[in-house]
Amino acid sequence: MRPLTDSVPKALLEVGGKPLIAWQIERLAAAGIDDIVINHAYLGRLIEAALGDGARFGVRIAYSHEAEALDTAGGVACALHLLGSDPFAVVSADIYCEYAYERLVSIADAIEEHDRLGHLVLVDNPPFHPQGDFALEGDRTVRDGRTRLTYANIGVFRPGFFAGVRRGSKYPMLPLMLDAADAQRLGGERFSGAWENVGTPAQLAALDRRLRA
Repeated sequence: MRPLTDSVPKALLEVGGKPLIAWQIERLAAAGIDDIVINHAYLGRLIEAALGDGARFGVRIAYSHEAEALDTAGGVACALHLLGSDPFAVVSADIYCEYAYERLVSIADAIEEHDRLGHLVLVDNPPFHPQGDFALEGDRTVRDGRTRLTYANIGVFRPGFFAGVRRGSKYPMLPLMLDAADAQRLGGERFSGAWENVGTPAQLAALDRRLRA
């Protein structure tokens, strides 16, 4: 996203008159999810200055600062002390999605009931990721299948999903997801609505035009 992100973190880039992260927070708040933890590294002070304690969104925001970006699983592991012992949602701040976040609450109950470690929201493969990540067998995420789909950067996880990640280490999500899928402890669903992983200035501009229209 450079040069746009030379002085502004990607999550604060605006589409439709508000930052990408604000769209996410507003949808989470509307779904009744009002305790939010934001991890940040690059230009994180700007995110804290823009969002504050979350009161204007009707939520409570806590921050987990990373001296260097720890990747998704590493970032969550670093923030576990802020997240408690119940299942929690993990949502990327820099995507745009019209997924019904209220579903995440019932999913959190379901993964405990079925002794699963997590649940992934999957979407049809975008042009930049045609090979996909996973497949579905009913409501279970598996490594391979006839139709491969892409992880939407939206999921619900139990704290134990991150048990093998050392706090402060850089660690991606994929190895943990593959292990959980192999153990048949990873749920999943396909979402077919609006979803954008904004990766270029041109994509950002196109999404901005669509939302303003």
